[in-house]
Amino acid sequence: MSTKTVVTIGICSALYGATFMIGIPAGPDTFLKPAIALLAIFGALFGPMVAFAAGFIGHVLTDLMSSGMVWWGWALGSGITGAFMGLIYLHKKFDPHSGSVTGKQIGMLTVYGVLGIVLSLLFSGWFDAVFMGEPTDKLILQVSVASIANIAVFVVLGLPAVLGYSKRSAKSGNLTINE
Repeated sequence: MSTKTVVTIGICSALYGATFMIGIPAGPDTFLKPAIALLAIFGALFGPMVAFAAGFIGHVLTDLMSSGMVWWGWALGSGITGAFMGLIYLHKKFDPHSGSVTGKQIGMLTVYGVLGIVLSLLFSGWFDAVFMGEPTDKLILQVSVASIANIAVFVVLGLPAVLGYSKRSAKSGNLTINE
C-alpha cells in the first residue's frame, strides 16, 4: 500500500467518522445519516479498498467516541457498503477525475450501491443476532429502516455528488493556458 493510499484512507476515515455522528432518528437505534453519501464519493474516486477502510475505520471511531463500544457487525457493514460502491472504480472507462462518466456507469454505481447497502445491512443484522444476542424482531425493523434510509441518502446525495464532481472535472479539465 502506498503512502498516498494510507493518507487517503486516513482522511476519508476521519471525514466519514465525523459525519457519521450526524443523523436524524429513523427507527430503533437507526438514523438517516448523510455520511453514506461519502462512501459513494470515496468509492467512485478511490476504489473499493479505500471506501471499505474508510467505512469500517470511520464507523469504529464513531462507535468508540459515542458509546465506548464497537458494534463490529455494523462497522463491517459500513466497510462492505463502501467496498460495493467502490466497484465502479474498477470499470475500465469510468474516470470521474477527467469527467468521463456515462449514464450506464451511473446505473452500475446505483446497482452496486443499493446491493451493497442491502447486503451489508443483512450481514450486520445477522451478526448482531448471532454474536451479540440482539432480538430478531428489533433487527428486522432496524435493517429494514436502515436500508430504506441509506438507499435514500445514497440516491439523493451520493449519486448527484459523484455526477457533480465528474461534471466539474470535465469543465476544469478543458481549460488551457495561452502564452
